[in-house]
Amino acid sequence: MAASVFGAPSTAVLASRRHSNHPSLAPSSVQNSGKNSIGLLRKQGRSPSRLTITNVATDINSVEQAQNVTAKESQRPVYPFAAIVGQDEMKLCLLLNVIDPKIGGVMIMGDRGTGKSTTVRSLVDLLPEIRVVAGDPYNSDPEDPESMGMEVQERISKGENLPVLSTKINMVDLPLGATEDRVCGTIDIEKALTDGVKAFEPGLLAKANRGILYVDEVNLLDDHLVDVLLDSAASGWNTVEREGISISHPARFILIGSGNPEEGELRPQLLDRFGMHAQVGTVRDAELRVKIVEERGRFDKNPKEFRESYKAEQEKLEGQIASARSVLSSVQIDRDLKVKISKVCAELNVDGLRGDIVTNRAAKALAALKGRDAVTPEDIATVIPNCLRHRLRKDPLESIDSGLLVIEKFDEVFS
Repeated sequence: MAASVFGAPSTAVLASRRHSNHPSLAPSSVQNSGKNSIGLLRKQGRSPSRLTITNVATDINSVEQAQNVTAKESQRPVYPFAAIVGQDEMKLCLLLNVIDPKIGGVMIMGDRGTGKSTTVRSLVDLLPEIRVVAGDPYNSDPEDPESMGMEVQERISKGENLPVLSTKINMVDLPLGATEDRVCGTIDIEKALTDGVKAFEPGLLAKANRGILYVDEVNLLDDHLVDVLLDSAASGWNTVEREGISISHPARFILIGSGNPEEGELRPQLLDRFGMHAQVGTVRDAELRVKIVEERGRFDKNPKEFRESYKAEQEKLEGQIASARSVLSSVQIDRDLKVKISKVCAELNVDGLRGDIVTNRAAKALAALKGRDAVTPEDIATVIPNCLRHRLRKDPLESIDSGLLVIEKFDEVFS
């Protein structure tokens, strides 16, 4: 099953910007700018300089990490990724983003009942482990300042030796009806005024840092939540402003969205943030449809036994992903191929340079998945429709191009 993924075309995900010029990177970004807050603190005989930051969810986070194994055993069984029949384009896009999160995520659009949500959630078993600072609610990387929360940066600057542990990459579901406070996090204003402490309870964006944020039916997401996702995707940081109190934390995640095009189109600004775009169609072959029904029936009857039957294939796929991640940095792409990729983008009038960047990254990730250290034109041909089709300028009456225009231009340039 895993081998069939390699030759499939792939699709769209989010291209994130570096946040090097984002103001929240500086320690001063966590500051108290509210005059009313300072005035109240002075009335109570406290100095604003004593204001400190605390995360009320830190202890809870530590307990969660300590109980990961027990929780996993009690969770609802997940359909095995290796058992997904067909839909190779969607599966390949997801795998490439796990191998290289900087590709920027995947937007999956297709008919109802085609296994979009099932496939995305089945990815959980294949996610590799990462090193995080123990007890940190932001899954801070102990070696990368760009992925550290402000508290961890302060502790390192003081020379502390931070406890580190390995944990699987997190997958967080963003419900359509979630409030902005639940997504971004909340500040306890009363505690800030009475105790001089910035009590911050992290939200879903904090939990998703260095992980996956999945939005089902993303085209139905409220505009105010779309704005939040756009801001975090652009900067890699989430900033919460309440009553003059400002707190920032890292929010770098793989954004995966799924939806049915019949239920409405996605805002162009958010669509452009997805690195790849996958189109999923209903399986027409009668034999395959019967196989899907039978496999689903087996899973529903005895999930544990069904998962056990795919254990070997799952482990093989996990090994391929781990191997690809380890060699990704050594994969090379010839300058001549880079020039041709950019020529395709230019002749298709693709706005910006995200298309060029994502195509290069996806081609390298595919080469790594195939166990090679150099990108070939075939790798580019496989991924370029999924990297560019949602970036093309189109007639307002047309839906997203199927990729035929991209393939035609690719054949013309690479011939």
